[in-house]
Amino acid sequence: MIGKKIRLERIIDRNSGKTVIIPMDHGVTVGPIEGLADMRATVGKIVAGGANAILMHKGMVRAGHRGRGRDVGLIIHLSAGTSISPDPNAKEIVCTVEEAVKLGADAVSVHINLGAETDKEMLRQLGRVSERCMEWQVPLVAMMYTRGPKIKDEFDVENVKHAARVGAELGADIIKVTYTGSVDSFRQVVEGCPVPVVIAGGAKMDSDEDIFKMVEGALKADSAGVSIGRNAFQHEKPDKMVSALCKMVHESASVDEAVAILKG
Repeated sequence: MIGKKIRLERIIDRNSGKTVIIPMDHGVTVGPIEGLADMRATVGKIVAGGANAILMHKGMVRAGHRGRGRDVGLIIHLSAGTSISPDPNAKEIVCTVEEAVKLGADAVSVHINLGAETDKEMLRQLGRVSERCMEWQVPLVAMMYTRGPKIKDEFDVENVKHAARVGAELGADIIKVTYTGSVDSFRQVVEGCPVPVVIAGGAKMDSDEDIFKMVEGALKADSAGVSIGRNAFQHEKPDKMVSALCKMVHESASVDEAVAILKG
């Protein structure tokens, strides 16, 4: 699996063994929201901040929005669904692994909502994508969430650790899940998953310190890093926010040190 190993090294830092991924696939789900209207400018700031990888849909890669200057890992998102759909939790595969390889992807990602009405279709998609990733030696990032009629709390540790394990069981190389709110509970998620686990950033937060405290908790639970979108690209200083996150993830910077980077 030398091909997959080499590609993973473009996503995961060799020294820390962790990663800072900035997902910017939201344009399909909710449109050109703040921070993504001018993708080229935002990607430039994210790359300048030192992110290990950016994540976007194939059309943005074709439009030339990968960024210039420092090289950055490229993850192409294969799943799509919109907020105006009759079932916003349903995700469909809209790009193939082969197409992503042709576009220069270092990895691909899929979004799964366990508990949704269509979760069996999404699980089938994950299995098929995993098989193609093995064929092409492309790392697979699985965004594993629990959302649907039976899900009372998508942050519940039992739900989150189940979702993480499903992603690993079906062949993902990196798992992205929601943070469960505490070091002890999130450690259960990490310990129950045999592949690296990163946390999602979730909705835009009001406080930078809250973001950093969440990241600190995940790292103390042995998370492999973060995959934070809106709290990075919608920040008034995206480059500084990404730089602060990188210092925490790769150099064990404290919350106070991260806040100082934003002010610096």
